[in-house]
Amino acid sequence: SGMNRPLHPRREVAAVFLKLGLTSFGGPVAHLGYLRAELVERRAWLTEAAYADLVALCQFLPGPASSQLVFALGQGRAGWWGGLLASLCFTLPSAALMILFGYGVTFWGELHSSGWLHGLKLATVAVVAQAVWALGRTLCPDLSRLGLALAALTALLAWPGTTTQIAVIMAGAGLGCLTFRARPQTPLSHPLPPRREKFIGGGLLASFAALLLLLPLLRAAETAPAVAYFDSFYRAGALVFGGGHVVLPLLRAEVVPPGWVSDPDFLAGYGAAQAVPGPLFTFAGYLGTLMGHGPWAGLTGAWCLLAIFLPAWLLIGGALPFWHALRAQPWAQAALRGANAVVVGILLAAFYHPVCAEGLQSAADILAVLILFGLLQWAKSPPWLVVLLAALGGQLCQR
Repeated sequence: SGMNRPLHPRREVAAVFLKLGLTSFGGPVAHLGYLRAELVERRAWLTEAAYADLVALCQFLPGPASSQLVFALGQGRAGWWGGLLASLCFTLPSAALMILFGYGVTFWGELHSSGWLHGLKLATVAVVAQAVWALGRTLCPDLSRLGLALAALTALLAWPGTTTQIAVIMAGAGLGCLTFRARPQTPLSHPLPPRREKFIGGGLLASFAALLLLLPLLRAAETAPAVAYFDSFYRAGALVFGGGHVVLPLLRAEVVPPGWVSDPDFLAGYGAAQAVPGPLFTFAGYLGTLMGHGPWAGLTGAWCLLAIFLPAWLLIGGALPFWHALRAQPWAQAALRGANAVVVGILLAAFYHPVCAEGLQSAADILAVLILFGLLQWAKSPPWLVVLLAALGGQLCQR
């Protein structure tokens, strides 16, 4: 994927992704913007085209897209351990906060509608707008690809949901294969992976499938709650497309009907998950902590976190070696051009709902977002500063 490897890659990977984990507010679509700004623009770890390819792969696989992208970026920089290290550092801050929220859940009721939470949602709108703008200019440079993006947007607004997402990516890839074959090919700067990497990749993909099939059988045979928890959260992480917001109905179906978590507590936790940086999947740490008992409840939270993230790591780790070999083919590059254009449409749909639908409630909100967008796009302010200003502004305006 065209990455330049430094002298101490793992140390650098840990530092970069811990910083991103502490400052990446706003959910999966916003994370794509933060990661692009830090690793493509600031550090030039990889090219815009290589970044877009990885985004397309992560959108195509089930699981949390931004967390899988973090693994792929870390793996490209410092090998398999770099991928795991990047994932852990990116997830740790929000995971710790969500487990703490689980311990203090009674305190969380009154903060649900607070001003700073609304400010954070406005910052999300600005961050996502900038990500869509930048990716759109790169991935839709001509009318045919802009048309693909708009067609994908129309399809997703008419029929929102997972099935449509997969269908439009496949349709975009198919049309790209037919339409963009004659374009000049992007030179690939990475070597093709050795046989050992493909062997590891195959093993990881097989492990993903085996766990998905065997965990329900183990749950039926074993009465320990830890097995039931792991099965529920693994399945929620394995079957969701498109990231954090999409996992909510799946998780609710797993934890509320059995009586593990009440509906009000579930919704209060979702409000909290919006207010912390890092991946929304760390919501699982909060739910697990509520399901645990006594001072060691946080361990149940950590167990549920492992269960929900494991399928994503197995899938992306398994797919990457084959992906690099595949995207060297001219037909695959043509298909990717189509798929990448469609990804812009998917991001636009997510920008409209839930990002704008939840964030914008008045004309003043729209004005605030335009100012925040200007700070990001033209004043080149760092995203964490914009998020902080938005949160403070929301709290002051509420008073």
